[in-house]
Amino acid sequence: MTVHGKKYREATALLDLKQTYTPQEAIELAKKASYVGFDETVEVHLRMGLNPRNADQQVRGVALLPNGLGKTIRVLVFTQGPAAKIAEDAGADHVGADDIVKQIQDGWLEFDTAMATPDMMPKVAKLGKILGRRGLMPNPKSGTVVQADDLPRTIADARKGRAEFRLDRTAIIHLAIGKLSFEDEKLLGNLAAVIDAIVKAKPSGAKGQYIRSITLTSTMGPGLKLDLRSALALAE
Repeated sequence: MTVHGKKYREATALLDLKQTYTPQEAIELAKKASYVGFDETVEVHLRMGLNPRNADQQVRGVALLPNGLGKTIRVLVFTQGPAAKIAEDAGADHVGADDIVKQIQDGWLEFDTAMATPDMMPKVAKLGKILGRRGLMPNPKSGTVVQADDLPRTIADARKGRAEFRLDRTAIIHLAIGKLSFEDEKLLGNLAAVIDAIVKAKPSGAKGQYIRSITLTSTMGPGLKLDLRSALALAE
């Protein structure tokens, strides 16, 4: 059984954890209940009406957050030849091929998102065990395996705030939508973008209620269950 500290218990005393809140109310309460001395990340957790064991009920995609994530995103591009110049000109922090693969194999991981041109995937495949468990492996389904001509747009999207999502083995989707210091409207805008992207990614095999619940929380704060109708209305 989890034992929470005094400050956490004091924060939860401000809330009714059995109640559901509108997105606006939840954001306001998350800020009010914050008790730590750093700018917490705001997260959403969606419980889905899907079976992760069924191939036709998998969900994976990308939400472009209009107000970013509140941090500088370090972009790595696996590419070579003329495409390397395109990536560098587009502002990628790290660009390379075999040299970058070797650095990562040796333990270097100083980047937040990775993408690759198709010709590089046989080389990048060697890094599956390292990058896969960290959610950094380039993948066509997440839009991070791109043609050279698409690199400027994809790099720009990553800079703005590119939130990848996927269904985990417990049928939940977890992702960050910004910082607690963001203005309420910016967090609402990012939340709307996330819900819209997940709704549009509904798989063909989905049956019954697609999104069953949505919880909003901060890094150290309690979870606040959103009123599902008002949360889904954001995407409309």
